[in-house]
Amino acid sequence: MTSTLNRLQESLSSAASAATSKFNDVTTTNEKTIEMWPNTVDAAKKSNRMTSDAGVKIHDTDHWLKAQDPQGRQGPSLLEDHLAREKIHRFDHERIPERVVHARGTGAHGYFKLTQPIPELSSAGILNDTSRHTPMFVRFSTVLGSKGSADTVRDVRGFALKFYTEEGNWDIVGNNIPVFFIQDAIKFPDVIHAGKPEPHNEMPQAQSAHNNFWDFQGLHPEATHMFTWTMSDRAIPRSYRMMQGFGVNTFTLINKEGEVNFIKFVWTPAELGVHSLVWDEALKLAGQLPDFHRKDLMDAIDAGVYPKWKFGIQVVSPADQDKFDFDILDATKLWPEDQIPVRYIGEFTLDRNVDEFFAETEQVAFCTSHIVPGIGFSDDPLLQGRNFSYQDTQITRLGVNWEQLPINRPVCPVMNFNRDGAMNTRIHKGTVNYWPNRFEATPDGRSSGDTGCLRDPATPVVGNKNRLLAPKFKEHFSQAELFYNSLSAPEQSHIKAALAFELSHCDDPVVYTRIVERLAVINMDLATSVATAVGVDPPSEPARKFHGRKAPGISQTEFAPSKPTIATRRIAILAADGFDAAALKTIKAALSAAGALPFVIGPRRGPIYADAAAKTGAETPEYHFDAARSTMFDAVIVAPGAASALTLKSNGRAVHWVREAFGHLKAIAALDDGVAFVQEACVLPGIELALEKGAGKVVESYGVVTAWSGAADVGTASAGWLGEFVKVVGMHRCWARETDGLAAKVAF
Repeated sequence: MTSTLNRLQESLSSAASAATSKFNDVTTTNEKTIEMWPNTVDAAKKSNRMTSDAGVKIHDTDHWLKAQDPQGRQGPSLLEDHLAREKIHRFDHERIPERVVHARGTGAHGYFKLTQPIPELSSAGILNDTSRHTPMFVRFSTVLGSKGSADTVRDVRGFALKFYTEEGNWDIVGNNIPVFFIQDAIKFPDVIHAGKPEPHNEMPQAQSAHNNFWDFQGLHPEATHMFTWTMSDRAIPRSYRMMQGFGVNTFTLINKEGEVNFIKFVWTPAELGVHSLVWDEALKLAGQLPDFHRKDLMDAIDAGVYPKWKFGIQVVSPADQDKFDFDILDATKLWPEDQIPVRYIGEFTLDRNVDEFFAETEQVAFCTSHIVPGIGFSDDPLLQGRNFSYQDTQITRLGVNWEQLPINRPVCPVMNFNRDGAMNTRIHKGTVNYWPNRFEATPDGRSSGDTGCLRDPATPVVGNKNRLLAPKFKEHFSQAELFYNSLSAPEQSHIKAALAFELSHCDDPVVYTRIVERLAVINMDLATSVATAVGVDPPSEPARKFHGRKAPGISQTEFAPSKPTIATRRIAILAADGFDAAALKTIKAALSAAGALPFVIGPRRGPIYADAAAKTGAETPEYHFDAARSTMFDAVIVAPGAASALTLKSNGRAVHWVREAFGHLKAIAALDDGVAFVQEACVLPGIELALEKGAGKVVESYGVVTAWSGAADVGTASAGWLGEFVKVVGMHRCWARETDGLAAKVAF
């Protein structure tokens, strides 16, 4: 009894400590942490002693109980060793079924803060009470790949939000693309089967560049809009922190008067902007650092640079439902922002990494059917099927009591007459387990008069039963053209290149010829370019009359950072023995002060010296040239120092670092002797460099910033040579380097 009370007291003390700790100046963000505390243990506590699962202390966990003869020779291992059997049995059963889709992912804790209440639209507490800081868990993922696949593959990204509200859990199971491949949920098994590795050889992994995927796309005109998005830069994000998110489906909001409006949910990075990798970079990262996106998110949170998103809504009244040239319930269509603007009403922040990946990220489970009072469903046919499927798949993966798992439990009280099932952990006191009962125990809202319950508004449903979709669902191409028209020139060129890559990996002419013909409904230049690349005759004329329209809120170029920033940008500084110590110190300090993450990269991970002979001015690189590549960084600086520059010049990998960063359109900077290295060894075409020694002139040319001015004139993050470099880094990429053909002239 005393031991139990001690453990309870320890748990309460720990929870009290967590309650008073301060995350992001918000004490209430720990509500979910506290709720999970009784299930949280610290394996690193000094007072811990190893026990069996039954709590018995273990003397020796390294040797199986064995027979031994008088001479000391060991005999067979004995089955009576229940501790060894338990250890092996537990290991054999550690894995649970992998998610069929979205298996590869990561997650983090955070909180949501409402800034603009919307009582005219919804009675939901989370959408009206600005004093709340609602705990959240967010999971990011790819769709097609297995749990062990790479982060940077070309794919839709899952972006699922779980709000632990005072009225129950609310899930938005979103993506980073606002539309989907299919209109009706009954096609979901087919689109996923087609995208997954082909059944005869289980290849390719986490790739859509194969016959079956594109065969499905070609045979489904409704998929045209979506596959145009997945061939865009949206499908290779630079970071989870730099992605938009969309609820995809059409939901409803219900106010206190019972009035209903149609709604779409949108969330946009609040500070960092929306950015992507380039394709060659994404391909290389998949092998060099498969966990690139996971590491990026966790490192940012650990560094205290918490990612934030603005949370918005698009609203359509029932009276306006039919006034658009598309059906607002069609998940293959977006709601153009020039017709239905986004209204940002709140913000959410991710401020805490998980304590254990499996218990939290792997076991978290989302359901589109998880809504709270004031939020409802529409007749969106994709949503209707998702509401069934997600509940079903969680039962398959986690068991019928999956909502009792700590990461899935609500923070509000839970009470009903659902009982038993595998792994039930709740102990219900009382003599009744049904309703109604003679004690009137646990009544529903209808019986108790509670007005804060989830209720379905009365909605007329009339008509005949048919397997069909509404007439406007039959138009499939207008928004595919709208999307392509709305992109910048570099974004359009990336779609051409992506389609050429994907279709070149299809070996069935029927498949890639059909897709080229399909492209003629979007844009003739697009169709002709891809046809030429994959070796088929281009279409002779458009497949439809083009409308030529554009819409705001589609191109990523519209989502620059709210103010120029290099916060959390990873900056590689190339240096070797003989570097300029004073300049390097100034550069690192200025970048760190601006929130960037500088890393020194050298010929070895051991110390390099400003004066190699005297072994003075030591600097220890974080990586050597072969241990990390330019793909893992946002920009590259060549440190000044004559001897350092000579060493870099003779190192092919160092030269490749700069040329590859140039090809990937990243900011590059060199100072003093570093300029000579860039000029003589890297040979970057079409670039003007600062070559006049002592002139103090800063030259910026296609994102390459150079100066020959001495350490005293390094500048700051807002002025001089370094200030110009910071400005270029804040632009993410130098697209002109690509559009003017310079990047294509460099081998990398």
